[in-house]
Amino acid sequence: MASQFSLLPAVAAVLAATVLLCGTNGQLSSSFYSVVRTVIQRSLVTDSRITASLIRLHFHDCFVNGCDGSILLDGNESEKGAAPNANSARGFDVVDNIKFEVDRVCKGVVSCADILALAAEASVSLSGGPSWNVLLGRRDGRTSNKEGAETNLPSPFATLNDIVQKFARAGLNINDVVALSGAHTFGRVQCRFFTNRLYNFNNTGNPDPSLDPPYLVILRNTCPQNGSASNVANFDPTTPNLFDNNYFSRLLKNQGLLPSDQVLLSMPDVVNHFAQNQTAFFESFTVAMINMGNINPLTGSSGEIRSNCRNPN
Repeated sequence: MASQFSLLPAVAAVLAATVLLCGTNGQLSSSFYSVVRTVIQRSLVTDSRITASLIRLHFHDCFVNGCDGSILLDGNESEKGAAPNANSARGFDVVDNIKFEVDRVCKGVVSCADILALAAEASVSLSGGPSWNVLLGRRDGRTSNKEGAETNLPSPFATLNDIVQKFARAGLNINDVVALSGAHTFGRVQCRFFTNRLYNFNNTGNPDPSLDPPYLVILRNTCPQNGSASNVANFDPTTPNLFDNNYFSRLLKNQGLLPSDQVLLSMPDVVNHFAQNQTAFFESFTVAMINMGNINPLTGSSGEIRSNCRNPN
């Protein structure tokens, strides 16, 4: 069931104007949401990874300049080229497709930042996870921030303290950290982000001793020592395309994939709770996603509504 939350400040008037611009009879609320979902469903036919990729775009967008769609901008100094995103962030073509279809319904009204927020919700819902009412009214930023992406996004190699500090700077708490990390219950990750755990943990020449031995064998088969660093492994080998609470169950078995996943065991009470109670995880995840979607949005006359998500107007 979708949770009910109040709108972003000053957004109610924007939405009212939007409904007037897009027609009557709830055209925005029915047609628009349906369009976003339909485009993603169409993409899933040939790309089972796309749902996880789209929620990652929203996450990586909000943690830099706030939720302003800046990750979508092209350019030499764009966030796309920052280390956390280069050759790994994906789904931009699907965002383009959503923007094209949405503009056929409500041209020049729906921002690229809102498209990312709605695509994230639809991706989770379509994968068996919770749904929630996405707050609308964000406007698009005009600049990208490569340096901000380098410094503000939590690293897959980060300590728990570093992750918590970066979340706190974005206005998010410990519970948000654990809940949002649960998005790693679906999707894939390139070998280069975790091979140090398989072969040379902390420069010891040995694997990470905390890694479950049978799981280590599976990962080494996927990511051989001299293999391609761009090979991908499932975050969850059992239900790789479903949004569920298996992520937390696997953490308890020492089967977290990234170093930044396994460090969450430093908070065993929350991990245990989510592993045992999927409903509790879904509820916390919904709240955390709404909190994240509220990070420094541009509203009112700030920013713009981009015609092309890859370029400022």
